[in-house]
Amino acid sequence: MSEVRVRQLLGLGQSVWLDYIHRHELRSGVFAAQVRDQGVVGVTSNPTIFQQAIASGDTYDASIERLLGDGLAGPALFERLAIEDIQTACDLLAAEHARSGGLDGRASIEVSPRLAHDTAGTLEEGRRLHRSVARPNVMIKVPATPEGLPAISALTAEGVCVNVTLIFSLARYEQVMDAYLSGLERLAANGGTLERVFSVASFFVSRVDTKVDRALDAAAAARPAGDTRRAELEAARGRAAIANARLAYARFRAVFAAPRFRALAARGARLQRPLWASTSTKNPAYPDTLYVDELIGRDTVNTMPPATLAAFNDHGRVAPRIEHDLEGARRLFARLPELGIPLERLIGELEEEGVVAFAKSYDALLATLETRRSLLAGRAR
Repeated sequence: MSEVRVRQLLGLGQSVWLDYIHRHELRSGVFAAQVRDQGVVGVTSNPTIFQQAIASGDTYDASIERLLGDGLAGPALFERLAIEDIQTACDLLAAEHARSGGLDGRASIEVSPRLAHDTAGTLEEGRRLHRSVARPNVMIKVPATPEGLPAISALTAEGVCVNVTLIFSLARYEQVMDAYLSGLERLAANGGTLERVFSVASFFVSRVDTKVDRALDAAAAARPAGDTRRAELEAARGRAAIANARLAYARFRAVFAAPRFRALAARGARLQRPLWASTSTKNPAYPDTLYVDELIGRDTVNTMPPATLAAFNDHGRVAPRIEHDLEGARRLFARLPELGIPLERLIGELEEEGVVAFAKSYDALLATLETRRSLLAGRAR
């Protein structure tokens, strides 16, 4: 039997982490089988993923009933449940963590989206989650908002492994890399051990096409049929997200080849790998493995939901494509503004939209949890 496609990606320098977590699958052996048989070497979580997991059935009821006696409710109850799942995931990934020397075998838990614009609150919660999970292979997810950047740097300086999330724009990505390097420099100045610090920068992909395609459609519809610019606008659909990621990868290569990082690498520092997030295809007209096939390359991670993982293992293309047609990506980003598409503004808006979306999922999660808690508390009386 030939090696599954996702496992082949490791040979090309790309790791695949599952963008999904559910207690039933952690405890029933489903996740362990994905690690053993399907090439998964890590897992990520976020408020939306946990909201869907807790709302999907009674899997969490026994734990909720147990925690009722501690008087937990709301965010504190959710945090305890999330920590238990992340601890289980970390334990299931421990062998992969050891095999990869700490590079993979990672499980990520996110600070509350309510803290996206609160530096001090993010830093405090990041530290607490790190202590509470108490596993060497945990990563703390922090959003790349202006307020999140100082927390990312501070946590890195304390030796915490950070998964920087909600990155959309190239300008923000530059700031993320600087925050990581600044944190490493502070850690080094304090005599810390740099080689134990791993980080990823989660660059969201499919949402860029969703946003830009909408603008392209509106601009094309405003032009008469047969107009050359209309045809050019229509031909640009489905290209912005991959171009954005390829330009980000080029900046990653440049920054981490520069003297600033080389000085840190001499002391054991690790690359902050780009992580391609939101890689399921939202537009059914596009291939279901589009955001995997086109973004394969060295020193990267791709987080896939279960359906995308299955699709890629079934019919994905295993070939390094991340550096393909970089000049084409640059031309696209230069041309779209000339066609009236405010690319920089559109992509910049996605950050706050992402924060709002996660906050809504978090509120829905807490509402679901309160419904379950109240129901179970009533039964206990």
